[in-house]
Amino acid sequence: MTAAADSELVGRLETADQLQRKAVEVAAAARPADAVKLLLQALRTLPVISERLDVVTMRTRVLLTLALAEAETGAVGDGLIHLGTARDLVIGLPESPQRTALLGRAENQHAIVLLRTGHTSAALDRFDQAILLLEEVMDTEAADPEMLARTIMNRGLAYISIGKPGPAEADMHRCIALAGKHGWERLNAKAQSNLGDIAQLVGDVPGALAYYEQAERAFRRIAPGLVPRTQIDRARALLAAGVAEEAARYLDDALPELREHRISQDLAEAELSRAAAALLQGDYTVAKTLAESARRKFVKRESGSWAEVAALTKMRAEASVALSTPGGRVPRAKAAALADRLDAVGLTDEAAMATMLTVRFDVRAGAVDHAESLLEQVPPPRKIAPIDHKMLLRLCRAEVAVARGEGRRALAQAKAGFDELGAARDRMGGLDLVCGTAVHGIELGRLAVGLVLDGARTDGDARRLLAWQERTRAQVYRYEPLPTIDDPALASVVAELRTVLRTLQQARLERRPVTHLEQRSTALQREVNRLGWSTSRWGKPRPVSSPAEIIERLGDRALISFAAPDADLAAVIVAGGRTRLVRLGAKDPVLETARQLHADLDALAPDELIAPLVTAVSQSARRRLHALDDMLFGPDGIPSELLADRELVVVPVGGLYSVPWESLPSLHGRAVSVAPSATAWVSAEEVAPADGPVVLVRGPDLPTSATELDQLREVYPDAIVLEGEQATTDAVLSAMDGAKLVHIAAHGTHEATNAMFSRLELHDGGLLAHEVARLRRPPAHIVLAACELALSHIRPGDEPLGFAGAMLASGSRTVVAAVNRVGHRSAALTMTDYHRRLANKPVADLAVDLAVDLADAMTDYHRRVASGISPARALAEATAADPLRRPFILLGAG
Repeated sequence: MTAAADSELVGRLETADQLQRKAVEVAAAARPADAVKLLLQALRTLPVISERLDVVTMRTRVLLTLALAEAETGAVGDGLIHLGTARDLVIGLPESPQRTALLGRAENQHAIVLLRTGHTSAALDRFDQAILLLEEVMDTEAADPEMLARTIMNRGLAYISIGKPGPAEADMHRCIALAGKHGWERLNAKAQSNLGDIAQLVGDVPGALAYYEQAERAFRRIAPGLVPRTQIDRARALLAAGVAEEAARYLDDALPELREHRISQDLAEAELSRAAAALLQGDYTVAKTLAESARRKFVKRESGSWAEVAALTKMRAEASVALSTPGGRVPRAKAAALADRLDAVGLTDEAAMATMLTVRFDVRAGAVDHAESLLEQVPPPRKIAPIDHKMLLRLCRAEVAVARGEGRRALAQAKAGFDELGAARDRMGGLDLVCGTAVHGIELGRLAVGLVLDGARTDGDARRLLAWQERTRAQVYRYEPLPTIDDPALASVVAELRTVLRTLQQARLERRPVTHLEQRSTALQREVNRLGWSTSRWGKPRPVSSPAEIIERLGDRALISFAAPDADLAAVIVAGGRTRLVRLGAKDPVLETARQLHADLDALAPDELIAPLVTAVSQSARRRLHALDDMLFGPDGIPSELLADRELVVVPVGGLYSVPWESLPSLHGRAVSVAPSATAWVSAEEVAPADGPVVLVRGPDLPTSATELDQLREVYPDAIVLEGEQATTDAVLSAMDGAKLVHIAAHGTHEATNAMFSRLELHDGGLLAHEVARLRRPPAHIVLAACELALSHIRPGDEPLGFAGAMLASGSRTVVAAVNRVGHRSAALTMTDYHRRLANKPVADLAVDLAVDLADAMTDYHRRVASGISPARALAEATAADPLRRPFILLGAG
């Protein structure tokens, strides 16, 4: 070769090397289609035939990179052809460290393609061989420590996919050590993300989310194209915790970018996860559509096992429709065939799930013998099996037992299932994660409560029903919160969110454009959620209260615990040491009347409502009140002799959480405490009296008539008073910590879509439920003189959560708040009338001063508390005169 030709070849090698390195960077940034273009250009730059070692080496490197890039875009067949060509080139080289290193690289690339197409066992064999080859040359000039680290990490991924967390974690830590030593940030971040997968595998969802958060921060800085992959992983962790809405949002963000860059495997996985989110949300049409789309993509990629997993998700959606539709056709044969296919590709957990769907179809069809025979073939779930797999197995066993008429055996399965669900919940961080896990127990809980309710005939049966209600409802309220860990990053995001929310509110009032502020608010709320999820687990579980404990705690009080597992509503009444069951008929009319009443009371709240509207709406609201009262406490409802004149503890269900109970004619003037469960009420009762200060807070922009703080100073002369510029969120949170009693007069906002962002408006912005829920020593007694803050967002599994609920869950004993909008001037006359009557002042004097409002009612409430009257009694007396304008309830123990 002439010198000129040699120089030209060197130049071509340098060009190919630059193109190959650029392609690696582009592929690592999740742009495989662009990488393919660069690699094909590199191949065209190189001679087609050459015996020179440097040319063969470069051509091999380009082909190996091209093989993986082609596979990532869906052209798996082309990728395997390039792998074969590259391997043939390497084998033709003479023995040398360079040849060994190239063979190691080839084995790694081939293993990755096998892994991505679901051939995990074969992939592991090739990873092992690749690591041996790369380790063999580590002390030579052919050493490639980065390739070794990547191969070790990839083997760890293979271990994750077959459920072996121990070896996977060892490989990830070894990779991180190598990456740290050499300063490979991207590789380090990938391994951190993989540690998240391992944490998720063993049920540590908060740990998984913390790893994903750490990885995503790095990717946003050094490789933005990899962020969608992390969003998929985070969504899967959230789905494991039952938080389907947030998971869906992350996936909806990731999908457009994945489609743009034609990342077929990740795109298909994202669609599959989004289908799973839709399944949890009950949107079965979307679930089927996305699962089928993902299945087709996997088939195109020749990812047979992934395609069958997608088929299983579609089958689960079809099963949900069929099993919830009377007379619906069940695709039993289709499910059985799918179970066989999943088993054939080595997906034993997924095959078991398909078999369990077949069992449910058999039970529905009356083929109980065959169902039981199939169920015996389902292997016991592994320790690391997903909680939804475990709960489905318990549900199948319970349904077969019910079909056999063996109720006791069915309830034993339900109890074991809720024990397993509780163990998963106990590891969660943040109230919304703890709350979300309930979704996995919905069907099993309905079966258990419905079974006991259907067979209830005696007082003993009613007691059993109460026990099952407590086992299956409002689990978020049976935790003793653990001390929080200060997080400066979370505090910074909350501070910015507070500013944005206030600016957004002002912009709406001034009718300015708000789109950019709404988008920023949404992004910040998600950031707050994300940071909160990865904190320490929420709390230490308390045992569920037994009926005997509940009866003992009640003393002279009575408990009404509503149940509605199916179409009918029932109530367990505990009073005078006895437990009774009352069947109340169809639940839908009751819930609809409660919804209409809530709408009427909201409509009646504005102060400026004209007299004809006041009359019309009041008449409508009274009709709703009497109708609801008749359904619950009328001739066919709860007998008055059961309740006598006892103080009440009410445990609602679903839409009954929005009822202002003391407004009902039968409960008019009666002391009522509302609780998410009897266990939550018992826990609140056990809160020790606080010896801290009384704190009085007044927020901004209240009408001049809201003067209760001036009057409350007389009731609590030693109180800490925060108003004006002093009433900042930091100051209020600091004062609340350890307080005996806190009264906050402020505008309030209930966020129905995400109740943890409900807030009280203070001088520097909104005080979020998110913040008060993690106080180290929550106030024993808190009064929220603001609209709607006793409302809860009812999560799947009848798990209520809102601002007042967050206070109760965090350890407060008593929370007083409104379940509706509350006016000011419209409530003034009735509140003043009531207050002066209690003070024995002549009613005629009311004409002297009409410039009072809701403040008088709250002032009187505090005076009754200070004088030794129980909070529930004080609130009952403070709200008795006008049931339509004072929709306050007491949440917790009164």
